[in-house]
Amino acid sequence: MPERLESPVGLRLRPLSADDADEWNAVRWRNDAWLSPWESGDPMRGATLTFNGWIQRLRRNEREGTGVVFAMEHRGRIVGQISLGAICYGAMRTGVVGYWVDEGCAGRGFAPLAVAMLADWALVDPDGPRLHRLEIAILPENARSLRVVGKLGAHREGIRPKYMYVNGRWRDHETFSLLAEDAGEGFAARLLARHARKQ
Repeated sequence: MPERLESPVGLRLRPLSADDADEWNAVRWRNDAWLSPWESGDPMRGATLTFNGWIQRLRRNEREGTGVVFAMEHRGRIVGQISLGAICYGAMRTGVVGYWVDEGCAGRGFAPLAVAMLADWALVDPDGPRLHRLEIAILPENARSLRVVGKLGAHREGIRPKYMYVNGRWRDHETFSLLAEDAGEGFAARLLARHARKQ
């Protein structure tokens, strides 16, 4: 686990901790209406976790190498969250990416840059898990997330029927992937260079 991942434009990814409870809760619940259309859940309604219980589960997942959750932080405040879960090693070396951004920070490029930074760490960083493939699954009507994968040049893999449980029902998702061999000079460096050329 890295202590943090930083970009030259001030976006930082860092593991969540128990000390983040008040700020994370304030940001997440302030954005409940904004995020609820895309919120996945457990159809078996497993036990509800406290924030501290969730953090303990995150630390266990990190130790076991099965997942990691980062706070997206800009100018010292949490502006979103990004996760890498369902990590599989062996012949597949894959993981699933999920993210959300504070509505007040939407449109500022935080989500694509966070995904790019996570991909650089997870796919090519010698200190990362050295996965081969990251998957991002998006509800077809989620235009903002579709723009995120478009900016990253992710491979469109098609529709997965009834892929994930969202808002009380199993929903089809469009799936996309980022591959280690696509990293080149780095996903984040490429994204930032493209942005600079547009300025």
